[in-house]
Amino acid sequence: MGALTVVIILIVIAVFALVFANIRIVPQSKAFVIERLGTYSTTWETGLHVKIPFIERVAKTVSLKEQVVDFKPQPVITKDNVTMQIDTVVFFQITDPKLYTYGVESPISAIENLSATTLRNIIGELELDSTLTSRDTINAKIRVILDEATDPWGIKVNRVELKNIIPPREIQDAMEKQMKAERERREAILRAEGEKQSRILVAEGHKESKILEAEAEKQSAILAAEAVKEAKIREAEGEAEAIAKVQQASAEAIKMLNEANANDAVLKLKAMEAFAKAADGQATKIIIPSEIQSLAGLAEGIVEAAK
Repeated sequence: MGALTVVIILIVIAVFALVFANIRIVPQSKAFVIERLGTYSTTWETGLHVKIPFIERVAKTVSLKEQVVDFKPQPVITKDNVTMQIDTVVFFQITDPKLYTYGVESPISAIENLSATTLRNIIGELELDSTLTSRDTINAKIRVILDEATDPWGIKVNRVELKNIIPPREIQDAMEKQMKAERERREAILRAEGEKQSRILVAEGHKESKILEAEAEKQSAILAAEAVKEAKIREAEGEAEAIAKVQQASAEAIKMLNEANANDAVLKLKAMEAFAKAADGQATKIIIPSEIQSLAGLAEGIVEAAK
């Protein structure tokens, strides 16, 4: 192998090494700003790229993800001359890597200063109470102003949040007392409502108890009346049955007498038996029919004849 061959091999190896060293792979959510001889050339997106050695260079690697910056508290003065500390959180995203690279020096510092200035202007038009209760309005106003101002820098402001609003100590004490009084007022209202509901429930329970008691008494009276009615019905049915049986027995006795061809004397004897039963009663005055009187005479004649 001659010296020329060795030189050629070395040159080829050097070329391959140089080309390999200038291969760039741009990852997802990243962008490379490329300068050629000190002037902006292009922006590399995600993928494989080869840089021209000694002519091109990667001027800046830009992240395209949404970024969050928490700025320190800023002193602001409200319309009613109350000084408070407010810190903000800004959510932004780089939409144009070229403008972001060449648009402004120190973009984050620029956003912080712009945010503080905008916040002072907005809070200066509001009183303390409005400041404490208008977070959403303040956030929206700051976001619109920042988004418009940072657009030439290739930055889009997605959201701005007031993280903390810290009023002076004496204002905090007054607010705490006010909140405590409000909590006590609400507690008293809830307690009164609870007592009212309790009284209502007790009254409803008492009313329900009375209703149930009245219903029970009503049912008891109905059942008692039904029992008395049933007893009377059964008693009447028993008396009717007894009368029917007596009448049936009398009818059968009369039928038997008729079948036996009983003469007048026998009938008079039966009448005598009935009179005897009547005489055994509690009556103090007894009317004797004429037939019985004659029957008594007949009985006396029969006794004499027997003698």
